Amino acid sequence: MIKLYRRFRAAAFMLAFFLGIATLADSSRLTEKQELEIITKLASALIANSHYRQHVLDNKISSKIFDAYFKILDPANMYFTKNDIKHFEKYRYYLDDLTQMGNSDFAFEVYKLYLKRLQEYRQFAEKQLKKGFDFTKDEYILADRSKAERCDNFEQLQEVWRKRLKSDVLYFRLLRRSMQLDKENALKTAEKGEKVDKKAAETLEKMWSKQTPEEKIRRRLRDIYNEMSQKSKLSILSFYLTCLAQTYGPHSSYFSPELEEDFDISMKLSLVGIGAVLTSDNGYTKIVSIIPGGPAAKDGRLKADDRIIAVTQENGDPVDIVDMSVTNVVKLIRGKAGTKVTLTVLPGAKGHGAMPVNITLVREKVKLKNSEASGTVHQVKDERGRVLKIGVINLPRFYFDFEAAIRGDKDFKSSSRDVANILTKFEKEGVDGVIVDLRSNGGGSLREAIYLTGLFIGKGPIVQVRDSRRRVAVKYDPDETIHYQGPLIVMTNKLSSSASEIFAGAIKDYHRGIIVGDSRTYGKGTVLNVIKLDRLLNDYNDFKAGSVKFESEVFYRVNGSSTQKLGVKPDIKLPSFTEYMEIGEEFNENHLPWDSIAKVEHQDYDARLQAVIEDIKKRSAARRFKNPKYKMLLQNIKIFNEYKQRKTISLNEKKRWAEYLAEKKMLDANEKYLKQISDEDDRRGDKKSDLLLDEAVNIMADYIDLKNMGNKVVLNKKK
Repeated sequence: MIKLYRRFRAAAFMLAFFLGIATLADSSRLTEKQELEIITKLASALIANSHYRQHVLDNKISSKIFDAYFKILDPANMYFTKNDIKHFEKYRYYLDDLTQMGNSDFAFEVYKLYLKRLQEYRQFAEKQLKKGFDFTKDEYILADRSKAERCDNFEQLQEVWRKRLKSDVLYFRLLRRSMQLDKENALKTAEKGEKVDKKAAETLEKMWSKQTPEEKIRRRLRDIYNEMSQKSKLSILSFYLTCLAQTYGPHSSYFSPELEEDFDISMKLSLVGIGAVLTSDNGYTKIVSIIPGGPAAKDGRLKADDRIIAVTQENGDPVDIVDMSVTNVVKLIRGKAGTKVTLTVLPGAKGHGAMPVNITLVREKVKLKNSEASGTVHQVKDERGRVLKIGVINLPRFYFDFEAAIRGDKDFKSSSRDVANILTKFEKEGVDGVIVDLRSNGGGSLREAIYLTGLFIGKGPIVQVRDSRRRVAVKYDPDETIHYQGPLIVMTNKLSSSASEIFAGAIKDYHRGIIVGDSRTYGKGTVLNVIKLDRLLNDYNDFKAGSVKFESEVFYRVNGSSTQKLGVKPDIKLPSFTEYMEIGEEFNENHLPWDSIAKVEHQDYDARLQAVIEDIKKRSAARRFKNPKYKMLLQNIKIFNEYKQRKTISLNEKKRWAEYLAEKKMLDANEKYLKQISDEDDRRGDKKSDLLLDEAVNIMADYIDLKNMGNKVVLNKKK
């Protein structure tokens, strides 16, 4: 990292003269305009010259920036018309030249129109909400306007506004009806002597009953306008520079000084909050992933793809966060450790028509310790009736305490060292097979991915890395020691990314084990670098300039295939909800393409593995076909997929309510059936378990059986 900064500092010195900023040594003489010019020049130059894509800032990039800026301000195509875009067309192929000169006038001119439209929408809403709506009329609204064409003119835009307002009012009307229905059902359940949780219904009623739907919408639009109109010029510029960065790659961006703190907190996992990664999606705050070890992960109810619509502080009133910026939502969710926060959530598994549920979590600091590897031993009978011990290692992330290692601390924390210790314990317990669970593991240290792979193979290549100059470096496991030589399974899903994909890819390429999970992993095969502009400029100007993040290198497996975009495919695919979510690199605009390079020679640990896998697939499919829990899982996945496929939503109240009741009846029946199965498990003394992990354990039993490995496996053997 030190060498990297030296290289950029040297480049910055040259850029300083090129950009004409080296002589501005006294920051007190810089105006706000000059500071913005310097940031624009330096950030754009760094991205163009240092990004892996190595594409000059030209007309092609200019055109992409042009489109991206309108999209980042108006993702649902609700404020800008085709005529508006036409008005600004003069900038389309000149943004490259203007940006390199430090000119960001385009960004501020478009933003000015954006604020004007927000105000016009408020004025339109005021008149329309007084006028009211006809909810008996058969009308529809697009479930997702992000891919819709922009309106031709302002008149068409107003029709979009009318339907959006009608949909919002109808949603609140249906919500009140569903609350009343839930209250009636709760009373009936209580009369039967069964326990009911009244808190959720009471909180929802408190949240939505104080204001009419019309009042809530007016307040929301007022809050949005106030927030966006108070943005600083640097915040507005950050939208523009992020658009520029993301034309090179989806993980590239510019962080203004106020956003740097949020980024630093997320990188250090020191956020006191719920432990979830959030993004903005069509006006909603959506859960991207759950941070292992955090309150949300421990609670288990909050899932990727869920949408948060309100946040309630302990003993406070609910705050509507629809259309609120993610930055402000995060501020609401953060708080002192030990305090409670309630999230009102639309479950992603129930689609666009989902009714809200409340999830109350206790804030705490997300510590590295909570993300450490853990090991458990499961027992399972194979087809011959033998009881096998299967060791399961859960690894939420690839961690490495770099600072402790530099200090010379012999006990520094490392995922590979912790897993090695777990394998030693497994040896003492006489396990017959090992499963490494990397589901939802978002990656981490490259070093750890290499060392972890080395626990299961001898000395050899693990991953290839190609930089922006197209130079390839092969990363090797330096240790010949094999800590575990027996049957191995790696579990993945679409949220397994980066270092997880390096490990899974190497295990697969070496034919060392079986990969089980979704049809692919995330597909993030890039290395990210973060450069603080302040550190590049502090020899010349002393002002806060923010940071630039960008993709600088690409990972390749030892077989020559990149993990970028396509990820790692499993040997055995299992059904899951994540399989049908739009998660992964392929859904990110401007992602780097998949490609391949020359393979590097590596050992083949089991040439017959593929033949064994084909037999295991048949056994697994037959077993799942007979399992009632799997049948219900497939049914729920089918319902979820149908929700995801919906293109339009009815604005007819009678139809919407009928759809809701039908869906609720079906989901309630599914939940009741699953509860009956769970109760039967309780009576038999079975532990509550993970359906997919259970099947992975069964697959391991099949693997051991087919490999005729009745004897205990050998661990900690040294070559």
